[in-house]
Amino acid sequence: MADTQQVDPKAEQKAARLAKQINGFAKAHGGAEGHVAYIGQRGARIVLVGADGGWGDLVAPTHEIALKAVEKSGITVHEDFDGEFAAKVRTGPYEWSRMAGIQIGGPSND
Repeated sequence: MADTQQVDPKAEQKAARLAKQINGFAKAHGGAEGHVAYIGQRGARIVLVGADGGWGDLVAPTHEIALKAVEKSGITVHEDFDGEFAAKVRTGPYEWSRMAGIQIGGPSND
């Protein structure tokens, strides 16, 4: 029997745009790995970590679109953001002062 699942063309376009952004990030950072996290009605966050330790994220309108985007990009996707994967993230002075500002009343960098 033929597959009758409908493909939403707008969802496919969004996944393709996100995949292009993921590939751009990977190219700029010597490769990339990712993690997809459900963030409720807002959709899903695609957290990217470059081979050089640089990181960033993208938000997809649905978890399914996020999964399709990382699949199209071909990056390695981790189930969890912990352990060896999390240790690859390199933070700079901005992130440290921002985290300290939030936690102990230091500068918030707003």
